[in-house]
Amino acid sequence: MKRLARTLGIAAIVATAAAIISRRTTVAQLRTGRGQRNADLAKLGMTVGVNYAGTAARKLFASTERRIELDETRELRTAEAVAERLGNMKGALMKLGQMASYIDDALPAPLRQALAQLQSNAPPMSAELAAQVIADDFGVGPEQLFVTWDPQPIAAASIGQVHRAVVIDPATGAERAVAVKVQYPGVGEAVAADLRNADLLGMLLQQGFGALNPDEMVAEIKERLAEELDYQLEARNQQVFADFYRGHPFIHVPEVLPTFSSAHVITSELVDGATWQQMLEWPQAEKDRIGEVLFRFVFRSLYRMHAFNGDPHPGNYLFHRDGRVTFLDFGLVKHFDDSEMTTFIAMVKAAAVDHDVAEFRSVVEKAGMLQPGCPSPDEEVGEYFSQFYESVRDDRNVTWSSEYASRIVRHTFDRTSPIAQYATVPKAFVFIQRINLGLYALLGELQATGNYRRIAQELWPFVAGPPSTALAEAEQAWLQALTADERDGTSA
Repeated sequence: MKRLARTLGIAAIVATAAAIISRRTTVAQLRTGRGQRNADLAKLGMTVGVNYAGTAARKLFASTERRIELDETRELRTAEAVAERLGNMKGALMKLGQMASYIDDALPAPLRQALAQLQSNAPPMSAELAAQVIADDFGVGPEQLFVTWDPQPIAAASIGQVHRAVVIDPATGAERAVAVKVQYPGVGEAVAADLRNADLLGMLLQQGFGALNPDEMVAEIKERLAEELDYQLEARNQQVFADFYRGHPFIHVPEVLPTFSSAHVITSELVDGATWQQMLEWPQAEKDRIGEVLFRFVFRSLYRMHAFNGDPHPGNYLFHRDGRVTFLDFGLVKHFDDSEMTTFIAMVKAAAVDHDVAEFRSVVEKAGMLQPGCPSPDEEVGEYFSQFYESVRDDRNVTWSSEYASRIVRHTFDRTSPIAQYATVPKAFVFIQRINLGLYALLGELQATGNYRRIAQELWPFVAGPPSTALAEAEQAWLQALTADERDGTSA
């Protein structure tokens, strides 16, 4: 993606780009073979190359104004081609496109806008295919299973799409509006084909990080993405989060209806709310509050539940004007054991609280992130590994920025530092970094402002920080109602 960004340059016509790439087509059948999907990527690369070469030729005899126009036109064509190809491919490759749309703002504006369509507005499967999935799992079609069924999806993403329906709630006997998430037929084979290329990804990363052992990292990626295809597991994970946050004043997770859920279908309560793009038009004070909610959800879940959804991206949230945020999609949940949590906590304490670079180095070496014998001094090692903690190191107000989030991304994959030759990514840290990168990117887009050191102190299990914001005050009654095990962070 970085190479593509450097090649394309930056354009300033986002509105036109969004209009052009918002067209959606229906996916009739996924291409699931590894050879087919590799061929699709090769065609995409050829399209980008042809666009670039053709524009370069025309620019030879063009005026300055015409050159700018040609560059802008090429960027639009390239952005549309990338979004369309990845959107129709679905699976792991489409997920990469989603991630790229908000993690690194070095991407050209039209390309970011195009890929952003993949967050919740990807090409859907046909109504007939969706109905067939339900019929295969339940023995009856959606018109028989549900009181009403809307064949037009309200959202389409990398693994499945969501439809509105009405059911008779088994618990109350009353009609209830629900969201029905239907998995794309054949997406399992598509993801499997993509993941067979994950070994190649590990080999490529190893070329830049001399100490990197890609086996654990690749295994973790494969395991988590394969789990995302298990809708029964996802339904259980979602209900665990819904149970934990039940009654919370500003965090909401929809309840699952198991009677209407299966191996390829998840039915949960229907929630209406503003999308990420709609919310970005709200006043800054509301966006500051939303940033704090996202931060609290991430680290409350991590430290109290020892779990978190490893796929934080804008399509997974709905926003409400009363300040609540609804969290969707629990297909990529990672559960952490006590040993992993002990390591995470020790790193935070050494880097952000004690500012003890020698202790921090000792922790990252014991965790397997840094091979012993690295000649760099403790201060440089601390700076290299602790940039994630910048926003919570000091008791002060900070404003998150997209530039900071992009800098963290580029730093994470920087191959020029001598420390990189001794650094690796243990299995436990693969999705912790993914969570941090995703969250920081979202906070940067919000330009959220607040004293995140004080907020973090309320969430860290080793510091009993007092409530520091109105949101903290609002959740005190909910916190006091938690059981002792939940307060100690052992509920997961």
